[in-house]
This record gives sequence, structure tokens and C-alpha cells, in this order.
Amino acid sequence: MKPPSLQLRESEKVMNRQEEDFNQTERPWGAEFPTLEKPRRRSPFDHPAINAALFVLTFFTTTVAGVAWLNKDPFDLTNFRLGLPYSLSLLFILSSHELGHYFASRYHRVDATLPFFIPFPVMEGFLNFGTLGALIRTKSPVPTRRAMFDIGVSGPMAGFIASLAVLVYGFLTLPDISYLYWIHPEYQFMPSLPTGGLTFGGTLLYDGLAHLLRPYISGFVPPMNEMYHYPFLCVGWFGLFVTAMNLLPVGQLDGGHIIYAMFGSAHRIISRAALGGISLIGLLGFLPLVGVEAFGWTGWIFWALVLFFVVKIDHPAIADPVGLDRKRRAIGWVAILMFFLSFSIAPFQLPL
Repeated sequence: MKPPSLQLRESEKVMNRQEEDFNQTERPWGAEFPTLEKPRRRSPFDHPAINAALFVLTFFTTTVAGVAWLNKDPFDLTNFRLGLPYSLSLLFILSSHELGHYFASRYHRVDATLPFFIPFPVMEGFLNFGTLGALIRTKSPVPTRRAMFDIGVSGPMAGFIASLAVLVYGFLTLPDISYLYWIHPEYQFMPSLPTGGLTFGGTLLYDGLAHLLRPYISGFVPPMNEMYHYPFLCVGWFGLFVTAMNLLPVGQLDGGHIIYAMFGSAHRIISRAALGGISLIGLLGFLPLVGVEAFGWTGWIFWALVLFFVVKIDHPAIADPVGLDRKRRAIGWVAILMFFLSFSIAPFQLPL
């Protein structure tokens, strides 16, 4: 019989070999060998002052954008207050989305940053909303499929509810047509409002709300080629657009997290179908070049390329065999419904 000290040394050697073998093998994302965490070097971007500064800059650029949507001079500071309804409601929606992710991460003890808002300057002749959105960054692995689902679904759901609230408020507080004449004085001398020009595409939810709330609307409901002059309608519509973009079931988009958590390896089929679908819609956006009325939006081609080369199609594997419970699956189907309610085949139609 070997002495205890020798047995202990041999046992330690076996454990060391197992750890080396584990580290040299390819393993699913999220699988870690049970060892003490190494101290992580603090990034300069982890400081809350960076988040605050980006928020203030985004508040400024979105307010300027709100002025521009009213056809007023965005560089005249006396017009700054006119952009506040737009900027405050837009920041409300973006904050709701990102804080949904943040608090779900905290609940599952996943280390995540505060939201980073992305300002974007207003440039004459360039369509923009004053921001490229917002994001948070997770700094530790997501341990389970249920945690991945909760973090993925919480953002779009919070943003969707916020967008719905802004849209309802926008419809119920619509001014009369004199507001549109204030923006376009020349319209007063026309027999009817002009058609064409920049036109926002309808969605099932936007069009449905306009119909359902019609008996309660006392103001003038603008056509989609004038809707963006109305800050709450414009922002609510934009919130739905952002929700639909994030809920596309591809890679590590929110929709990709949800579909992976719900369907496991079958997400590969769904992600490829989604990528092929938006690519086809993007190609249909070129129909006006051959004299056929537009049915799609060429911008979907650009987004498909971003998804393919940057975001990637497949979701990284998580070493967790436990699936979703019934409640989470029901929420997942609600998220899928939210996608179809928010999606616009041709979100922007620009004059040729």
C-alpha cells in the first residue's frame, strides 16, 4: 500500500493532466473549467462618466435631429426646445430597451456595462435620427440558456412596450392640420397634400393603432410621407423599427438569443431562412430601376451583409442541456409576434 503523501501527489498529477486536456480541447462557448477567476484588467470604458458623456451627446444630437424633422434650422439654438419632444421620447425608448438587458443581466449575475448611447450628428441631405442606437456589453459568460433567453428578450420587450406607449400618446394628442401648415406653409395653397417624397413604411402595429384609435383621435392623422414631422409618431415608429431589427433571429442579435434558447441547434435553419428573406426583400427594392413599383428596401441588403460578415449567422453554443420552461416559451412566442407586428418590408421609400 502506497503512503498517503505519495497517493496525494499522484492524485494531483491526474487532476493537472485532466485540466491540461480540457484546456487543449475545443469546447462550447460558456463552458469553463472550475477554477478561480483571474483578476480582470479594468477597461477605461468601464467608467460611468463615459456612459454619462455619451448620453448627454446623444441627447444633444437627437434634439438637433428633432428640430431638423420639423423643417426648422437645426443649427439655430433658438429652435433647440422644438426638438425636445423628439429627443426625450427617443431616449426613453432606447433607455427602456437597454436597461431591460442590463437588469436581466444583473438578475442572472452576468457582469454587464451600463448602456452606451451612440450619438450621430445631423448632416444636411442625410437621413438620420440623431443616434445609431445604444448597447450594453456583457463582460462575463452567460451561464445558461434560460439566462440567455431572459437577457435577450427583456430588451426588445421593454423597448416594444415603450414604443407602443409613445405611439398611443402620439395618436391621441395629434394637432389639427394647421400644425402641418406651420411646417409646410406652401401646403395651404395646394388643392391637396402632395404625395411621394420620403415615405415611411407601415407596420401591422402602427397601421392597426391608427385604425383602432380613430374614434378617439381629434386631430389630423398625417400620411406616411408627412408622419415624421410629428415627433411622437416618428419616434414610436422608429422604436418599432429598432425592435424589428434586433428581433431578427440571426447570430447574437436579441432575436438570435431568443431563437437559440427556444430551439437549440435548429436555430441554424431559422437564421439562414431569415437572412435569405431579408436579402430577397432587399433585392426587390431594386425593382424601380427596371420600371416596376418598389416592393422592398435596398437597405436590407446592407443589413444582411453586416449580419453575415460581422454579427455572424450562427449563435455560439452554450454548455447547458436544460431547456426553457413553459412560461419562457410562451414569452418567446410573444417576442416572435412582436417582430411581425414591428417589421416593415420597406421602412423607407426615398425619391429617385
